[in-house]
Amino acid sequence: MEKPFIPCKSGEKQIDLPTSSILGFFYLRLLGRGTDEGQRLICLRSDRLYTVGRKRKHCEIVFDHCCISRRHCQLFLDSKDQRLKLFHGFFLSLAPNLGEVRRRFECERQGLGFGVSLNGVSINGRKLKRGTIAVLSEGDKVALGCCRRRSVPGCTIRCGFIVEGIVVSEIAGIPDVSGQSVSGADLLLKLCRRVLSSGDPVKYLSSSPDLNLLKRSSFHRSGSAATALIPVHENCSKPDAEAGIFPYRAKQEINLTVDNVNDANTGTCSQISAKMRGDCNHILHQQNRRSLGCCSNAKTFFLNRLELTAHGKANQLSEVTLVELLHPVESLIQIFIATFTCDISWFLSHCQIPSNLPVTVACHSAEKCWSSSCYDRTSAPYSDYPNLLLVYPSFPDEIAFGKDQSKKGVACHHPKFFLLQRDESVRVVVTSANLVSKQWNQITNTVWWQDFPRRNEPNYASLFGTIKGPNSDFAAQLARFIASLISGVPSQAHWINDLARHDFRGASAHLIASIPGIHASCTGSSLEQILFLKSFTTKKLGTIQASVVGFNQRFRTTTDSSGEQLKNMVSLFRKCQENSSGLLEVALKRNYNIPADANAISVHVSNFSEPSNEDSLQLGFLPRDVAKWAAPLVDLGLFEFSAYICCKDAISIALEEKNKKLQCSLLLTQGPYFSEMSRLIQPKHFPALCLCIASIQRCFGLWRLQEVISQYKWPEPLETNFVYATSSLGTSMNPQFLAEFAAAAGKKSLQSSESEESDPDWGCWSIDHELRCPSVRILFPTIDRVKTSIHGVQSSRFLLSFAEKTWQSLSNTGIFHDAVPNPAHRIGYPMHVKVACRRFLSQRSSSSFGWIYCGSHNFSPAAWGRRLALPSPVNGGLRPRSIGFSASATLRICNYELGVLLIVPPPEASDETDAVGCNLDDIALPFVMPAPRYRVGDRPATTRAMREAMAELAISEDPFLAEQDEEEVNEEDDPQEAAGAALEYGVEENEEDKIYAEMLWS
Repeated sequence: MEKPFIPCKSGEKQIDLPTSSILGFFYLRLLGRGTDEGQRLICLRSDRLYTVGRKRKHCEIVFDHCCISRRHCQLFLDSKDQRLKLFHGFFLSLAPNLGEVRRRFECERQGLGFGVSLNGVSINGRKLKRGTIAVLSEGDKVALGCCRRRSVPGCTIRCGFIVEGIVVSEIAGIPDVSGQSVSGADLLLKLCRRVLSSGDPVKYLSSSPDLNLLKRSSFHRSGSAATALIPVHENCSKPDAEAGIFPYRAKQEINLTVDNVNDANTGTCSQISAKMRGDCNHILHQQNRRSLGCCSNAKTFFLNRLELTAHGKANQLSEVTLVELLHPVESLIQIFIATFTCDISWFLSHCQIPSNLPVTVACHSAEKCWSSSCYDRTSAPYSDYPNLLLVYPSFPDEIAFGKDQSKKGVACHHPKFFLLQRDESVRVVVTSANLVSKQWNQITNTVWWQDFPRRNEPNYASLFGTIKGPNSDFAAQLARFIASLISGVPSQAHWINDLARHDFRGASAHLIASIPGIHASCTGSSLEQILFLKSFTTKKLGTIQASVVGFNQRFRTTTDSSGEQLKNMVSLFRKCQENSSGLLEVALKRNYNIPADANAISVHVSNFSEPSNEDSLQLGFLPRDVAKWAAPLVDLGLFEFSAYICCKDAISIALEEKNKKLQCSLLLTQGPYFSEMSRLIQPKHFPALCLCIASIQRCFGLWRLQEVISQYKWPEPLETNFVYATSSLGTSMNPQFLAEFAAAAGKKSLQSSESEESDPDWGCWSIDHELRCPSVRILFPTIDRVKTSIHGVQSSRFLLSFAEKTWQSLSNTGIFHDAVPNPAHRIGYPMHVKVACRRFLSQRSSSSFGWIYCGSHNFSPAAWGRRLALPSPVNGGLRPRSIGFSASATLRICNYELGVLLIVPPPEASDETDAVGCNLDDIALPFVMPAPRYRVGDRPATTRAMREAMAELAISEDPFLAEQDEEEVNEEDDPQEAAGAALEYGVEENEEDKIYAEMLWS
């Protein structure tokens, strides 16, 4: 006969018990097949969290039936409010104390960090919503599972329980030798202190008279009010009297049912000693936390320290934990975190985050990140942490598929980094691990960090630095990336101001960021073209791409029926001086007297050589989104703007009378009071500064990689390795993207033909070169490696992503190699690293040089960007001949990503300050090199291969595991559709700009 209930023999460690005098118990009558099972009664106690489900590893109450989820629901009797509560789901992280459990059960509906059951929970016939908490009363009938699975036809087993009774009462304390009443926790603490101070703790525990005192105290409790209140039934367990004295119980000692629970009065000294050793270990762990910490010269990266692995001294020097990175938590002023998936409850408890510490977490939400509503930008999930804020960075509409708002594009908020600010420094941590327990403790991830000192005075110029400047552009890149995450959250804009207060000139790595959008080329851009127009006496800070709203209304037939305004504009264009690319400088004027918008800025075409009212014509206005931050900064005298338009585009748009945008390039320069910004800027100006930083054009993705690597000349014949280890390959991966990445990474072709040498594209890596000689080797685990891992296929099922069709299209290229973890003690554990390395070997000194990337970028066009070119008769608009920067090309990026690039320059450039060392081999890679090439018959761990492997082993997919571990499961868009959407976007003026312009014109 199939038994629906099996008592758990190895549950998870329980949380601490309170020292209050309130103690409670509740009785559950279990429902199942047969009379015996239906009459079974168990007794459970208050202030303990009990998990009900099918998986013995995680549950204290087990129903061995397929209709029950592995973890179905949780029960908790709170002695404080004397209510029995049921949570439809389970918390993904173990609560460190009773207060955390109570806090979680205060909300009627949970926000983050929990899983839900497959088949639901019903109370008295009414279905309970997933993720909600219900209060149970005596007589309530709880049914688990709905038996809807077609694979179990005719299943009639009733799984669940009835609440028979709830008893809560006060109990006496534990008297000590002197007759004073003390709690069990106080007595235990005194004993632990004596054990820790003794020379031989084990010997002390076996012979100490204090242990007998503790045992007598536990027996005294068994005769207190708690025992008198609870009658022991034939099929009911006695209350665990010792639990109040031993709050940290070993897994094998957690017993709930009559079949497993030993009477407390029969406990032996050896059992008590075992529990006491667990308490001593916990106190030692707490003391060790005080001496935690980590240091790094930032010239290499570390790996996270895995649980349950042997750690030698050498390994510990190259490994780090999240707790060590944050230590000491007490000195932190504020924290900024970016992650894809997150378990906030685990983070707060595991790292012991103070409840009043300001913590900002930018994370992914497919619904909220695509929403245009300002109310979807943030959420505050925990009332006990009033300064904790979740931020959902927005995805731009330009990467969506056309105008169909229901068919959004593929985008992902995928960075993983921390900003840890203290009084004297800020620590920047860039990792590949999401903010979940499993990725920090059971999966290999990379971790890079560097501490930067605080300045005596803020330096706002560092936020606008460039790679060609005298100092590192680390601060500018970091500020630009963070500004893009918080631009829609004015309350978090202070982070940009805080960055100016720290000195990033000593950065040992280059930041490589990706921000979703359609990005113009950095080389041959409007910035370089604009510089020919005039000489600037003030320092240039950057360029911003905007438009002229209201231009169409100005020259439409209804308002300019005679075409007089159009003639005046053309006449002024002829009088004004254009540069060689056809750009013309236009004037910007602040409009203080327009009631519709006090920040309005109008755009005028004027003859600067002979300024007069007759030689000026207003073309329109800057968009509201630009004016709202530009106006207050200009009014303070902090910045100045110069604006430029294309004359041919303006005439063409005016003649066509279509709602097309007139692009306008803004050149940002220092204002007269820029040097006094630290004195003039106020907190109310921080949002404007943040939006300004977020608007500056920079290189991202592939073009940022090329911008950094192109600072050096890499000897192509000396290359020994060019590899990329990733946990996800884009579905749109093809030779075109491989060629684009190789070109950005500095790959050159070795051509000798004179005809080719005369070609301006000579030496550029193209798709033709890629097809003839593949450039980069991809490291991805085989399905056999995944099958033989410690936790099997299930541990990688939602961690790795590799489409079968991508494997089929690239399987004959010979570019795939097995990803073998390094060092050896990590073999068997999944890898979530994203590491690229290009290595050269010097012929003179036999030393290696090159570069290594580590961070969040997977090897996919969504992360690095896909190059789009305007259609032309030469290439048909489908495949440009050369790869790289081009004035007519754009880069379409779907994801937010962040990583670092560590460079060991060629020997002739070894005196450069940004060299991380003299030998690239000093940086240990997390995989074996040279990586073994796929053998005949080898197959990568594609999504399909893992699904088939699970089917062979009869393993069912766990949706809870999927929710916690899901990482790279998003599919990428089709390149043709993406290109069409990108070309279509940005041509027409949106409705908001039209309404804004009409308000200003009126």
